Amino acid sequence: MLMSGEIPRGSLCTSDEVSQLIEELQYTLGEGPCVDAYQQDRVVAEPDLADPVTRRWLAFTPPALQAGARAVFGFPLRVGTVRLGGLNLYRDRSGPLSGEQHADALVVADVAARWVLEAQAGASFGAVAEELDAGADFHYVVHNAAGMVSVQEGISVTEALIRLRAFAFSNDRLLADVAEDVVARRLRLG
Repeated sequence: MLMSGEIPRGSLCTSDEVSQLIEELQYTLGEGPCVDAYQQDRVVAEPDLADPVTRRWLAFTPPALQAGARAVFGFPLRVGTVRLGGLNLYRDRSGPLSGEQHADALVVADVAARWVLEAQAGASFGAVAEELDAGADFHYVVHNAAGMVSVQEGISVTEALIRLRAFAFSNDRLLADVAEDVVARRLRLG
């Protein structure tokens, strides 16, 4: 998951349906292991989502469990002091990562972060590198919807995105689905 400021921007890739849902939940809700790993600039581990020591993701946890995730781990994507997002891992059974798995995940996060920077360095100013865009989900429809809500309501794009997220959460919908309805003019907030 790539992030900018405090806002998730989208996923470069997911490995399966559960991973995709976990990313969508974090994007919609603004909470979860990748979000925390990015914001706190440290590894975040929850080896038992069903019985965590500290309850921290009240909206994220129930649907993640329902999808089959039993443990989740977030690793910050960074190069030096540049923070880019988070690498999300999940398990279908409770339990911590082994020392070797943890070390491997740190290496993968480092390689992924460097690849993102190298790929984007070759892109034109203001454009997303073709290598990053292929297979990624940057939620362009969400950004379009936020722009539409911003104009309709006379508010900032940031406030519009917050309202879209709040609507999605309060109606138990994914942000992308709400955004598609706004862009298709089947839904108007306000």
